[in-house]
Amino acid sequence: MEKIFTNKVAIITGGSFGIGRATAVAFAKLGAKVVIADWIRDEEILQQIEEEGGTASLVKCDVSNTNDVRKLIAHTVMSYGSLDYAVNNAGIEGESAEVHECSEENWDKTIGVNLKGVWLCMKHEIPQMINQGKGAIVNVASIAGLIGFPGLPAYVASKHAVIGLTKTAALENAKRNIRINAVCPGVIKTAMIDRLTGKDKIAEKQFEDMEPIGRMGTPHEVAEAIVWLCSESSSFVTGHALTVDGGWLAK
Repeated sequence: MEKIFTNKVAIITGGSFGIGRATAVAFAKLGAKVVIADWIRDEEILQQIEEEGGTASLVKCDVSNTNDVRKLIAHTVMSYGSLDYAVNNAGIEGESAEVHECSEENWDKTIGVNLKGVWLCMKHEIPQMINQGKGAIVNVASIAGLIGFPGLPAYVASKHAVIGLTKTAALENAKRNIRINAVCPGVIKTAMIDRLTGKDKIAEKQFEDMEPIGRMGTPHEVAEAIVWLCSESSSFVTGHALTVDGGWLAK
């Protein structure tokens, strides 16, 4: 495997679990120094990367908190000297409720992490990349950022907004050699899906049956798309929302 990210530095928010964890491992395997940011510190991912010969560090970070995000960027640059790639993945699904029953607390928390968190991260990532003259950012949205899902109003609103924010930031930075894209995963087998289904086999089968490909996706499959969007192989791609959804939106 060619180490295409040797001497490069990547931040992965929400990097301890699911898509974030798979993405952190993928970047490390390709030679990048990885900063894993999460509200929950999971030493196992750090150990896994180091056992495979990679370099990584863990930073406890609430992406909805300005000071935490500022410290994350400062730690990254101080520790490794640059910030080449940022994957703004941290997100929560929030509580299930219809629009008129969604609590203000749930709305504020979900929007705070999923949307404000992405904005705050880019607010501090982009100046560093401008100073360096180059960079690539991938924001993790969802197919729920492109279509509606009953019962998850705050989540759906946040993911739609992430795509709009991604496009705006991409246009603002296109001539600065900073590419900014989004990925929109479909139904991916993660802890989030386990929470939504309660690990009930019938509920899981219903999700699988809705996927034209006939199964849920894996975090690794989304990570591969993220890596591609950061690589020079996608050098003419910016402002794009890439679906990784097993054909869900083709229906």
